[in-house]
Amino acid sequence: MLIKSKKVWFAGRFLPLIIEIKEEKIVAIYDYDENKKVDYDFKENRILPGFIDIHTHGAYGFDTNDANEDGLRNWAKKIGEEGVTSFLPTTITQTEEVLTSALKNVANVVESGYEGSEILGVHFEGPYLDEAKRGAQPLSCLQKADVEQFKRFQEASNNLIKIITIASDLDEDYKLTKYLAQNGVKVSMGHSSANYKNTLLAFANGATSQTHVFNGMTEFHHRDPGQVGYAFFADDSYGEIIADGVHSTPESLNIFFKTKGKDYAITITDSIMSKGLGAGEYIFGGEKVIVSNDGRAIREDGRLAGSTAKMIDNLKILIEEALVPINYAINSCTKNPAKLLGVDNYKGRIKVGYDADITVISNDYNVLATFGKGKLIYDNY
Repeated sequence: MLIKSKKVWFAGRFLPLIIEIKEEKIVAIYDYDENKKVDYDFKENRILPGFIDIHTHGAYGFDTNDANEDGLRNWAKKIGEEGVTSFLPTTITQTEEVLTSALKNVANVVESGYEGSEILGVHFEGPYLDEAKRGAQPLSCLQKADVEQFKRFQEASNNLIKIITIASDLDEDYKLTKYLAQNGVKVSMGHSSANYKNTLLAFANGATSQTHVFNGMTEFHHRDPGQVGYAFFADDSYGEIIADGVHSTPESLNIFFKTKGKDYAITITDSIMSKGLGAGEYIFGGEKVIVSNDGRAIREDGRLAGSTAKMIDNLKILIEEALVPINYAINSCTKNPAKLLGVDNYKGRIKVGYDADITVISNDYNVLATFGKGKLIYDNY
């Protein structure tokens, strides 16, 4: 299969190119003017690497904690609508029984097969978090870091847990943090009251990233920069950002990207089951969430509870409202999450030898087509 466009994202800019796809991979890239019969001519529309969402709890009425195979399959099949070609179903703190069932469910779906966007693993958010910064995480289910318990969780997932959000400052002697780092699980500091120094020590002992920067962490202060300050200062650590314009204003998004740079910022949706369904009452983490007409998801006590954002909308906000440089914005949805996960040798770029994960968008940010490993998984062209 050959596809072409006058605007293919390569080497940090849009170029006129032809892409050849065979057996799930990009096998050749040609100059636009070469005389080749193409299957899809996307003309002036933009071709990007497929988006990778590493922090998303659910959509279309399904939550990862629901442990429903059909719900997860439907999610994977439909998420291509927003340009996502791979993702990490993400848990929220609940009991060990609920979390174990959720992990087994993901493992069963991955093993038995599904259609649509690729499940690259699980983002395990909680239960080892700080009460004061728990956000939407249920207070009654928060626990102390426990290596043996995590081993049980990882076994239930069939080793699919790739990222964990943890308050590493509460992890005694960083036992779990070190264990995770030594066993290939990316540690993301989040829902923590750590100050700047303790954040630095957590990274020195194995943390790699920060979960939804600005939210669920200590704020910046000029005498103790806190976790936000660490995100600004440490330009060699990853930082997730919910770019929906609600969790952080466009101005805050601009500041974050200016300080974090083009290689370590990661855009996430942090979406919950209400995404794609509209306003109403929903359950998230066993507690009621109210979604308003503008898409805000809020607990009854006023706390934000995830989002209803789509990746394509986040990209638009970053570029058009936050005025983030376009290469910074695109990297944060593609190559940067691939690097964090350690799959950047075959995902996150349009390049020969890489998976044919491709998203085609119009100049006004409508997703026109999504290809997952060369297969057309969403068509609106």
